[in-house]
Amino acid sequence: MTAANPRHGRAGFAIGLTLIAALLFTTLCTLGVWQVERLAWKRDLIFRVAVRIHAPPVPAPARATKSDEYRRVAATGTFLHHRATLVQASTVRGPGFWVLTPLQRADGSTLLVNRGFVPPDARTSYTRPTGQVRITGLLRLTEPGGGFLRDNDPAADRWYSRDVAAIAAARALPATLPYFIDADAGAQPDALPIGGLTVVQFPNNHLVYAITWFTLAAMVAGAYIFVMRQSGKDRRA
Repeated sequence: MTAANPRHGRAGFAIGLTLIAALLFTTLCTLGVWQVERLAWKRDLIFRVAVRIHAPPVPAPARATKSDEYRRVAATGTFLHHRATLVQASTVRGPGFWVLTPLQRADGSTLLVNRGFVPPDARTSYTRPTGQVRITGLLRLTEPGGGFLRDNDPAADRWYSRDVAAIAAARALPATLPYFIDADAGAQPDALPIGGLTVVQFPNNHLVYAITWFTLAAMVAGAYIFVMRQSGKDRRA
């Protein structure tokens, strides 16, 4: 019976450790590079959105894509206050409702306008301008489904997100454009509804994530070098 060769065992250990370390190091570095790329993408997105927000308003388009979100737009028409919808909101002014009022335009189309925030005790006592009005604000994409971990319930008239298609169907609104407008603040800042409360904020933790992945990769490399040196000392001893 032949005894196992210790050198073969040490060689197998070294090969296995090298493969595992190489796999971990490569994976962690790949994740770090990906986060750096995401950081560049996020900074570009933030820049482009900032340009849209501060640009002069353009006429409200017939369609909208992700590249149009937060674009400053303007629209003219007549409010249909009797078909307004209150959507649950949580804002810097506390909990309450967004007032989404249809704007009937001269071409026959309807545009949902988020006129702003009202507290619960003012859900029926906000201002209702009549006649033709001009609205400026930020274009926002529809929010289908619901929010606050709750689904919209059109039958019970309970709304937790600004779902344009569902609201248009519930209010029988004709030719509704597939987005809504967050209206700017009015001339009287405390008049209800309170506009201009759009929160434009994008989480940007990609640099922290990249540093984390690269640090872990360096730790793997350091641990590998330490173990291999220690193994070499043991062999020489």
